[in-house]
Amino acid sequence: MEIFGIWVAAFFTLGIISFLYRDNPWYKVCESIFVGISAGYWFVALFFDNILGLFWIGVTRRENPDYTLYIGAVLGFMMLLRLIPKIGWISRWPLSFVVGATAGFSLINYFSSNVMLQVASTLMPLLSTRFDQPIFSASTYDIIGNLVIAAGTFTGLVYFFFSKEHKGAFGGMARVGIWTIMITFGASFGYTVMSRMSLLIGRMDFIFGDWLKLIK
Repeated sequence: MEIFGIWVAAFFTLGIISFLYRDNPWYKVCESIFVGISAGYWFVALFFDNILGLFWIGVTRRENPDYTLYIGAVLGFMMLLRLIPKIGWISRWPLSFVVGATAGFSLINYFSSNVMLQVASTLMPLLSTRFDQPIFSASTYDIIGNLVIAAGTFTGLVYFFFSKEHKGAFGGMARVGIWTIMITFGASFGYTVMSRMSLLIGRMDFIFGDWLKLIK
């Protein structure tokens, strides 16, 4: 069974990689099976985690049943009405509620994890790592890092200040802001590429190691 599993995994791996040559039936079969298995897995997982694990146990427990879970059950049932064309418009109400609640929740998380951290990093003392430490307590590396963050943030904001023409010293700071933004985007893109490369390396290690036994 272990050998059979390795051959099945190799079949699907090569099928997905075959798309690099061109779109072909082998790739379409592998893609459809992958999507189907993923959908089935998440259906079962969400059923046992949410419908059975949260709703059913939450409303049937003898002590302190949570009747507010019926609200989510009703909204979920209303979303299923989309399968009925005549009353499918009802599904728009729970969908709009889910989209709005998710957007608000994500906005708060993004604001606290990115915006406030960026503001806190910009407000760091230039010559120390904390406000309650001596001025020259930071290392040279920390001092340079604080200066780069402060200068990059300030020049980036200058670039987005469109009420004044970007000429002279103001225009020079705006150009530095452009470089800062581009470096930031490049670092984010490079991080994404490296994470995808790690997945590719893992698949190549499986193909040449576990399947073909060419590397040990």
